[in-house]
Amino acid sequence: MLELLNDYSFYDWCMMIVVCSFIGFMIENSWLAFTKGYIDNRNMHLPFLIGYGFAVVACYSVMGLPDDSPDIMYFVGLFLFVSCGEIVLGKFVELMCGFYYWDYTRLPLHVTRYTSVFTSLGFATAIIVFMRHVFPWIMYVAESLDLDSIHNLEVVAVVALAVDFAVSFAKMHREHGLLELWKIDVWHRHEGENADEVRTKIA
Repeated sequence: MLELLNDYSFYDWCMMIVVCSFIGFMIENSWLAFTKGYIDNRNMHLPFLIGYGFAVVACYSVMGLPDDSPDIMYFVGLFLFVSCGEIVLGKFVELMCGFYYWDYTRLPLHVTRYTSVFTSLGFATAIIVFMRHVFPWIMYVAESLDLDSIHNLEVVAVVALAVDFAVSFAKMHREHGLLELWKIDVWHRHEGENADEVRTKIA
């Protein structure tokens, strides 16, 4: 299982983590801009969500890359991976920080408040497209940048993202709430509109 990680070097994986973390930040803010009309810091100090990077590493270590043809078993594995991952992360934040990180109870076919059939299907589809078409390209670039200076930068970047994650969650744990550092109203909606109504503090 984990031997699949040996397909690439430690430094290649560092670059993948950094790139995917930034992609995750952009995806979440794009969704917020489209659905709620604003973007924000996504509870981190840096514009990276390291969970996306580690999720891709975990996905590859367990399942590798999908086949060129429609890979039903790979898709099913991703569906279960996403569903379980959302539940674990959601429950962890709920227990450690005292609030609901997100809430899918208003969606049909939700399983607990942290995952649903439709969201898991959407994430699984996006991930299989990424793993088939984008992942190989990122790794090709990472392998071609075989310079000590680049390697040092990759390691420093991953350490910085890990520290940011730890510090940000420590603050959320201490304050029992989201880490809202900045928010930009993209569509200039009125001030009275709820910023993030699905993230609710536990009474």
